[in-house]
Amino acid sequence: MIIDAHHHLWNLDRAPYPWLGDHLPTINRSMEFTELEPLIDGAGVDLTIVVQGSDFAADTEYLLEQALRHPRIVGVVGWVPLARPDEAAAQLDALMTHPAFRGVRHGINFEADADWLLRPDVTEGLELLAARDIPFDIVSVRRRHLELIPELSERHPDLRMVIDHLSKPPVKRDEWEPWRTNLARAAENPRVFAKVSGLFPSRGDMTEWTVDDVRPFVDYALELFGPERLMAGSDWPIANLAGGYGRVWRGITDSISDLPVSSRDAILGGTAARFYSLTD
Repeated sequence: MIIDAHHHLWNLDRAPYPWLGDHLPTINRSMEFTELEPLIDGAGVDLTIVVQGSDFAADTEYLLEQALRHPRIVGVVGWVPLARPDEAAAQLDALMTHPAFRGVRHGINFEADADWLLRPDVTEGLELLAARDIPFDIVSVRRRHLELIPELSERHPDLRMVIDHLSKPPVKRDEWEPWRTNLARAAENPRVFAKVSGLFPSRGDMTEWTVDDVRPFVDYALELFGPERLMAGSDWPIANLAGGYGRVWRGITDSISDLPVSSRDAILGGTAARFYSLTD
């Protein structure tokens, strides 16, 4: 099974998405699975995992509904108020009864405090995830967030974490440091995984990239994590800003085309299935 381990959906009538606006005209509208499904068909993707795009319970409720409506969505990474542990505990207990619920993410990239994950109240919230063996997606698009992962590993030794988008490596830039060193330190914890997703320029024209631009970063991630801790994701609809679903997914598959079949199978489905407990 080929699994897209990271995409989004949103419905502007169901939840607020404060980060959207006129500055993103291509995706500043409802983006639903009926639009995505023909794209995954064209790319040969079988199943998907949808990840929250808003720090509101209404967004998670919407995604869980979509998973029930569309069987190819086999996992939902939702949101709970980690900074309010009592509320988070109650919401997690309810979410864990839903067959599609598979993990939690918080939009730390929108928090003014770069050390938000170290706050005492958030520490208590993350311990709720660790105690329940619920994975945590880290959207570490800021340098400081990747730097925090070793400390998070020490504070929460039982917490399984996955780094979204390889922490946005410097594609099309000759600035591998400090990303290179910080990713290596994060990878030292065997409970930390990473997503080969969102690998397009974060500055300027996001469509200006080639497989040759992406492959060195994928190769480096393979050195650190191995295929058994890497999973592929499209980051759709953000992918529309970087050339579209098909181009982004081909960029991933082409970047690993020289690997043994077993390694490709892991990155394109096996790792995600294991990390998100999609199989017994």
